Amino acid sequence: MAHVTGSDVFLADQESSRNDDWDLDGDRLREECGVFGIFGHPDAAAITALGLHALQHRGQEAAGICTFDGRRFSSERRMGLVSEHFSQRATIERLPGSAAVGHVRYSTTGETILRNVQPLFAELDSGGFAVAHNGNLTNALSIRRELIRDGAIYQSTSDTEVILHLVARSRRSRILERFIEAVRQIEGAYSLVALTNKKLIGARDPLGIRPLVLGELDGRYILASETCALDIIGARFVRDVENGEVVVISDEGLESHKPFPPQPMRPCIFEYIYFARPDSIVHGRSVYDVRRKMGAQLAREAHIDADVIVPVPDSGVPAAIGYAQESGVPFELGIIRNHYVGRTFIEPTQSIRELGVRLKHSANRCVVKDKRIVLIDDSIVRGTTSVKIVQMMRDAGAKEVHFRISSPPITHPDYYGIDTPQKDKLLAAQMSKDGVIDLEGMRKYMGADSLAFLSVDGIYRAMGYEGRDPVRPQFTDHCFTGDYPTSLTDIAGQPTRQQLSLLAEAG
Repeated sequence: MAHVTGSDVFLADQESSRNDDWDLDGDRLREECGVFGIFGHPDAAAITALGLHALQHRGQEAAGICTFDGRRFSSERRMGLVSEHFSQRATIERLPGSAAVGHVRYSTTGETILRNVQPLFAELDSGGFAVAHNGNLTNALSIRRELIRDGAIYQSTSDTEVILHLVARSRRSRILERFIEAVRQIEGAYSLVALTNKKLIGARDPLGIRPLVLGELDGRYILASETCALDIIGARFVRDVENGEVVVISDEGLESHKPFPPQPMRPCIFEYIYFARPDSIVHGRSVYDVRRKMGAQLAREAHIDADVIVPVPDSGVPAAIGYAQESGVPFELGIIRNHYVGRTFIEPTQSIRELGVRLKHSANRCVVKDKRIVLIDDSIVRGTTSVKIVQMMRDAGAKEVHFRISSPPITHPDYYGIDTPQKDKLLAAQMSKDGVIDLEGMRKYMGADSLAFLSVDGIYRAMGYEGRDPVRPQFTDHCFTGDYPTSLTDIAGQPTRQQLSLLAEAG
């Protein structure tokens, strides 16, 4: 049976202090999960903790590890960062075994619930089964209602639990067959790692929207969301898990299964724009190099005379380097980020809270004073961050402030594992009429002297697709185009707040 520590209670959101009025990070897109798994290694738990540490950027509110030692499953699930809990020897010692799966999570609701922290675990008639998920299932609510009507008892609000129920209810004899039957019933985006008493299983959705890679360390196979998790432990990258592929790792080695009809891959474009770590390789492309090329393409499309190029840290740095190299305008760190500010910092009064923006970001006055500057950022969501950055530059004495964004305007919400607001909260959607975006209105709102975005075609040129026909679609780019690549069974028109809340609890 599983040994689970931690009280199963509702906790106040540790990031309730993240206030869009003063925290520049409050207006960012949020990836929700990272997954990791290893089979057959004596240090499975410690290696998984290191892998999750490398994936921390994919989720900072909770982390969990589940192991199997040949006799029983052990599980540790915690609120907070990996380093806050899984760097302790005592914690690792409570996770014996040579097989493990792990998960880091970002919650998008007002409360964080420990029972939603993954990996989720259940005792099935075939033995223990643990699963961790990155993505969103777009038919989770429909399946959930049907299962509850049939008597299922849910322990969480996570759509990942749907997978547990589907596996448990399958009439197939083998656990792999039950798992495959389950994933055939779900829709949306998912990269999964699952652990049984004999196997480590990995799976990607038929379009490969969310990433998953296969690695090898000391002759033992590893599954991870990104290659940076392999690098931190000195593992060798083997290959990407293919879209629609189910891989099974056991004492017999590696098996590959293709339970879905073949179709072209459409990975999420935001992995390259923002989510993946710059040092990761995603589908054979260096994330850093792609972001730099996006900045160079932006300079070709929307250059303006200026004295200095300034990135919005940290995600705007590679694009700003590319923009500066292409334009010939010097690159400078005109905004300095303090990386040592606590995530849960709360000031007691509103007047002090309004100064909180300077805790994490401050202007480098000697760089921007009396200069015409071009600010480079990766995206604009609500726009509240951009307003404050522009004002920060003006307060530091900038003569002109021009804003350039290394992605197209975000006009549609995401349902595949990215925390985006509803459409009416997206600045570009608010400033649109009949499908035409009012860039001048956005510029005035932000207070910039000029504003420009990278075009959708420019994204694809930066990815190396220039000259190909058709150029699009190669990726899942619905946030820019409205082209959702899967069924949205649970979404009838504009989703309700309840639907968004439950969908947001995915992996």
